[in-house]
Amino acid sequence: MASSPPLATTTVGSLPKPDWLAEPEKLWAAWRLDGAALQSAKERAALEWLRAQEEAGIDIVGDGEQFRIHFVHGFLERLDGIDWTRKTRMGIRNNRYEAEVPTVTGPLARPAPVHAADAAFMRRSTTRRLKVTLPGPMTICDTLADGHYGRRADMAMRFAELLNAEARDLEAAGADVIQFDEPAFNVFLEEVRDWGLPALERAMQGLKATTVVHICYGYGIEANIQWKDTLGDAWRQYETIFPWINASSVQQVSLEFAGSRVPHEVLRLLPDKDLLVGAIEVLPGKLETPEEVAANILAASRHADSARLLPCTNCGMAPLPAALARGKLQALGAGAALARAKLGRG
Repeated sequence: MASSPPLATTTVGSLPKPDWLAEPEKLWAAWRLDGAALQSAKERAALEWLRAQEEAGIDIVGDGEQFRIHFVHGFLERLDGIDWTRKTRMGIRNNRYEAEVPTVTGPLARPAPVHAADAAFMRRSTTRRLKVTLPGPMTICDTLADGHYGRRADMAMRFAELLNAEARDLEAAGADVIQFDEPAFNVFLEEVRDWGLPALERAMQGLKATTVVHICYGYGIEANIQWKDTLGDAWRQYETIFPWINASSVQQVSLEFAGSRVPHEVLRLLPDKDLLVGAIEVLPGKLETPEEVAANILAASRHADSARLLPCTNCGMAPLPAALARGKLQALGAGAALARAKLGRG
């Protein structure tokens, strides 16, 4: 397996799906195939994006979530205890928007591994370090209605147990890095301390793979854009939760940085963690130059030792045109190379 260079680059989530797999430039688009043909198409799409990452110089690669429609539901749809026909209308992200969601109606169980076979396929297909993403327990609980457990904290801990079993299977399948996506951490701030982090700790328990928590401000839908517009000139949610996360056992923290209103000095609140610093925006219409990417990395290096920095995307890029996403991957790889040269870490 190839070793990672200083300022190792990675992505943090989705990449666009090709039009022969699902409707492009659309979040949560339905599959256009089924059965064995669908699995074959998923593998083809994942392999194409894998090669695109390698060609762009991305050091820690993933499947771009080509095997799942939704970053949360892709895991949940294979669990027992969830009634997908019993829809409950509830507020999402502390009532940022409402949605009709499936309902937990009985004890949750994972009858078989969910993503392990896909991870094994990716492991056979690359010599680079492999990352696999999973939804975090708090974000799962903000995506489903609870008709069984009575307390979100209790339901989160059960999900954490199932996630831990899944993560162990992913590790056995060859995953070097396991990332838990927790956008809800930026919303339910006190709950992060009270039960969000304890649930995440349970999900990571006993893992040998590198563990990451990804905390973004949301993207891809109008409700998230409107919420960001209400946050003022400085987005300070990270200031509340980062000290608690720094005291946790998670090894790496992924945060929005490029083009955001996150005060750069919040990086100083994570002195004991490696930092996946978003050097690429994921809004449509913007293609960064390598120089802009390098500037973002250098800005982060003023607040954290560059040895702890892993340049990445702010979030997933599923809604973007494929050509734009490819360009962003190339800019990320080239920009990190420029930053290594400027910092003497080549």
